[in-house]
Amino acid sequence: MDYRAVEQAIMQRGVEWDFDPSLDRIAALMDVLGSPQRSYPVVHVAGTNGKSSTTRMIESLLRERNLRVGRFTSPHLASMRERICVDGVPLSEERFVEVYEDVAPYLQMIDSRGRRLSFFETLTAMAFAAFADAPVDVAVVETGMGGSFDATNVADGAVAVITPISLDHVDYLGPDVETIAGEKAGIIKPGATAVFAQQELPAATVLLHRASEVGATVAREGLEFGVLGRELAIGGQMLRLKGLRATYEDVMLPLYGAHQASNAACALAAVEALGAGDEPLSEEVVRQAFLQVRSPGRLEVVRRGPTVLVDAAHNPGGVQATLEAVRESFDFANLIGVVAVFGDKDVQSILELMEPMMDEIVVTRNSSPRSMDVDDLAALAEEIFGPDRVHQVERLDNAIDRAIGMADAMGEFSGTGVLITGSVVTAGDARLLLRADKEQ
Repeated sequence: MDYRAVEQAIMQRGVEWDFDPSLDRIAALMDVLGSPQRSYPVVHVAGTNGKSSTTRMIESLLRERNLRVGRFTSPHLASMRERICVDGVPLSEERFVEVYEDVAPYLQMIDSRGRRLSFFETLTAMAFAAFADAPVDVAVVETGMGGSFDATNVADGAVAVITPISLDHVDYLGPDVETIAGEKAGIIKPGATAVFAQQELPAATVLLHRASEVGATVAREGLEFGVLGRELAIGGQMLRLKGLRATYEDVMLPLYGAHQASNAACALAAVEALGAGDEPLSEEVVRQAFLQVRSPGRLEVVRRGPTVLVDAAHNPGGVQATLEAVRESFDFANLIGVVAVFGDKDVQSILELMEPMMDEIVVTRNSSPRSMDVDDLAALAEEIFGPDRVHQVERLDNAIDRAIGMADAMGEFSGTGVLITGSVVTAGDARLLLRADKEQ
């Protein structure tokens, strides 16, 4: 098979967001594969926002300690191969095909039992198999959706990281923060260390109950570890971080926003918790690791003159964090938004958060069939922004051109920026269109 044929074979297994709360199929597959997920320690990352960035930071810290690291993240921005990385690099097309062909007979075996494996289960199995084959010293694994019944939960994380929890995927995970937290808490296993970002009280209560129930050691942001200080810096921020074992000064993080500083603190605590003994990490290791962190599509500058930012925020919590980071880190006199969102999101709340900051908004659609109809999105935006501030463009490429043209018309020194956001798919499409889609 060639790479495109493998992609098609995986996509024929259904859509990624088709969530079936069962580990039976993936557990059966892992059994016949020889349980590759037990071949290495796992750092497991769940939460509503910040999972991918935190996963990348953990990977960078571990690699700076000269460990071979596997990283599994989702969804991808441009290529399916981005999801499965070894030594910081996505699997090559040839290796991706090899891994698929290795697991394909076992996929068919489970399928034949009337348990057809899904798109996400297939990629999860491929990741665990690729990591065992490499072999890696540690795997850093991001959940796809939820926790307890997420396919990745066939692994027993030595460290479980829970990033901030808020409302998202309510049709699948539950109608309130407590229920969603209960689902995500399922990755906390007996004897593990649970690293918690700062949470709303209802979520924190549920997480602490789960940790107590399974005898996990708890590390909480703001108590056992956290951000002691941060200052804006060119290209990011300078941090002072309190870890579980030491305080780390002058840590440059080339990402924007208080939420990314929080992610960095969680990543640091996770790596400290995974290490043996009580020795702190070397300050040089920590500084070098964070200096090299990249998180594509997360408030990423993809063009200057005018400045164009791409961000994958797709729920109210993520949008709020993004807008706060834009306000803090970019001195825009005017901000033009390009927005394409999925129709099953809390679109009204997202637009209401954007309205005070965005002078103009260009509504459009992305390449996903889940993308909200442009007419419907425009009608909702006009109710919130007023019709004079809303511009409706059917295609994302034309919408980006429209926004950049509007910024140019305001003048080179007007201080106008463009923010393209609303979905991971929107961010991925925009990076491709603006030629910022090099694998990172």
